[in-house]
Amino acid sequence: MKILFIAPVPPPVNGQSKASKVLLDALLPDNEVEIVNLSKSSLKNGANSFGRFMEIVGIMKEVKRKRDHNDIIYLSLAESFAGNMRDLTIYKLCQKDLGKTFIHMLGGAGMKEILSKEGWQKKLNAKFMSEIAGVIVEGPINYEVFKQVMPEEKIHIVPNFAEDFLFVTDEEINKKFGNLDPIQLLYLSNLIPGKGYEELVDAYLSLSEEEQAKIKIKFVGGFESIEAEKNFLEKINGNSGIKYLGKFIDGEEKRTLYCESHVFCLPTYYPFEGQPISILEGYATGCVVITSNHSGIPFIFKNNENGFMVEKKSVSSLSDALKQLILEKENLKEIAFHNRNEALEKYRIEIYQKSILSIFSSK
Repeated sequence: MKILFIAPVPPPVNGQSKASKVLLDALLPDNEVEIVNLSKSSLKNGANSFGRFMEIVGIMKEVKRKRDHNDIIYLSLAESFAGNMRDLTIYKLCQKDLGKTFIHMLGGAGMKEILSKEGWQKKLNAKFMSEIAGVIVEGPINYEVFKQVMPEEKIHIVPNFAEDFLFVTDEEINKKFGNLDPIQLLYLSNLIPGKGYEELVDAYLSLSEEEQAKIKIKFVGGFESIEAEKNFLEKINGNSGIKYLGKFIDGEEKRTLYCESHVFCLPTYYPFEGQPISILEGYATGCVVITSNHSGIPFIFKNNENGFMVEKKSVSSLSDALKQLILEKENLKEIAFHNRNEALEKYRIEIYQKSILSIFSSK
């Protein structure tokens, strides 16, 4: 098949670009694939600079040049206002081929906002979406969102994945839980507003010295601005229980870090959050997970089964969860095994790739 693939491709690496790359790897061997790369360097959402505006103009020219004579057009959706304007323009450019276009909603909270409000933006999206071949979503929440504007038979649920190399053995889980003094907690995601990293730091700092000595936290991720990074580093300066390891980590170095961690924490309330791949990576590497009841997370997370659910934006709720880790540390290994086994059953790359390829082939 000839496929026009319109999606962010690494670098930079984030949940959306990683998912796009995994699908692209499945398509390339047996198909003729033309790529329009939607990646951008900034962690801010929207067309927030003249440079990004010019990039989008270039993207539109590329779509126009490559839009004809394709068997399938694949588009990874945006959720910000500016991103949605970009996608609406792509729909218009590809209008005569919308019947062979599949859109993929990696995220969803922002799209829920767009499609739930009455007005011109919803009407435009609904008009184009009623004509497309199908939409791929991460879970039932987004299924309900898109059901407002298109037939249910066109909506396909495909959960996210963890990369194969991350999955750990029984021996590796037993080894890391052989020493819980101290409990090692990992935050690995962009350190941007809404991800909950500031609340996590404040929760840790609210613990007594005795409690802090029983938990160590490592942060990995990029900041939205130099000022945000400076403020974070100043806040954690002098506290031996908190370490910032840098903006990015991948490959075996990332696997090693997960394997050294007992707990993965992502207390997100990020407005464009979907089904975080980092949580599934935590499962695959045998981590207990602390996260929030937000967006698509409840579809992949059950409180007291996969770990501990915290309230959004709540320092006190996070503080209670950290204390719970200390009190229940003898039960953590059982949760870790459960999470790894669940990931083996549900969240493999092969399952993800085959599910989407099957959707394309059924067109």
